[in-house]
Amino acid sequence: MAPFLRILGIETSCDETAAAVVERDAKGVPTVRSDVVLSQLEEHSAYGGVVPEIAARAHVEALDTLIDEALKRANVSLTDIDAIAATSGPGLIGGLLVGLMTGKAIAKASGKPLYAVNHLEGHALTARLTDGLSFPYLMVLVSGGHTQLILVRGVGEYERWGTTIDDALGEAFDKTAKLLSLPYPGGPAVERAAKAGNPQRFKFPRPLVGEAKLNFSFSGLKTAVRQAATEIAPLTDQDVADICASFQDAVSRTLKDRIGRGLERFKALYPDVDQPALVVAGGVAANLVVRGTLQALCDKNRFRFVAPPLHLCTDNAVMIAWAGLERMATGVAPDDLDVQPRSRWPLDSSAETLLGFGKRGAKA
Repeated sequence: MAPFLRILGIETSCDETAAAVVERDAKGVPTVRSDVVLSQLEEHSAYGGVVPEIAARAHVEALDTLIDEALKRANVSLTDIDAIAATSGPGLIGGLLVGLMTGKAIAKASGKPLYAVNHLEGHALTARLTDGLSFPYLMVLVSGGHTQLILVRGVGEYERWGTTIDDALGEAFDKTAKLLSLPYPGGPAVERAAKAGNPQRFKFPRPLVGEAKLNFSFSGLKTAVRQAATEIAPLTDQDVADICASFQDAVSRTLKDRIGRGLERFKALYPDVDQPALVVAGGVAANLVVRGTLQALCDKNRFRFVAPPLHLCTDNAVMIAWAGLERMATGVAPDDLDVQPRSRWPLDSSAETLLGFGKRGAKA
């Protein structure tokens, strides 16, 4: 039986600065003692996207204060912490450097072990914290930088079944919003506009539907949106609403095909799993159309649909701390203090690198 463990988690991979204290008792039951997140939305909104240099500077200015706040809210000091877990990749290299170097400094000064955590592993294991899932299960990660379907067999055991060959789904939402002069962040703006729209007005493509491989592609869909908007410009509010609704409908139908095939593959591979599960993570998981599509797929295929609370689907330090705890509990050795951040860090190191636009979803 594993001992009681308590970890300080640090997350700085993109545009949220976060710190958290999480515990895991001898039976594996988690307790989130604190969860502090500072969003940089205002700093980046004027640019319509994340500016890496601004993000890194904001992490430098805020991280020490957030770590102090996380410890205070948890009512613990560094002497009460068993280890430090910091995101080491993938992500924006400037932000990763800030978080990992801070984690190293705390580990060195306190004599605590350091765990350099893969951000994607944090997402992959969150459902075990929130819902107590047993291995194996499927995870679909849909965010601004990633669109992946991953088999989670165990801690450190991942098999990538599908990834985007070009743009990530969150990026497609953001660029569609920017094209239509909707505010940043684009995902929520597109969803709001779509509520008043006709999803049948525009017949947008559904990329890779019918393909045996489980990869994703959203670049062509994004291009089709641009062409449709150009053809009917200047756009009325109703035009924008109809484009957004039709875009979401194409996304929904694409995910239904791609992930539906993944559920069938899982059932064929693990016929004896009594209650197979599909976990969703990433910022796009907040979209109600996406959630509804995944829920319907799971109902049809008798899968359990697991969607952790939204604040644990987006970037946060709780998942980083929990990934560190899972690794400690399974006997994984801590990392040396010379460990380096990695802007590209695939969960499945054996998966082929796909040719594409070079986004994190294609390379990670």
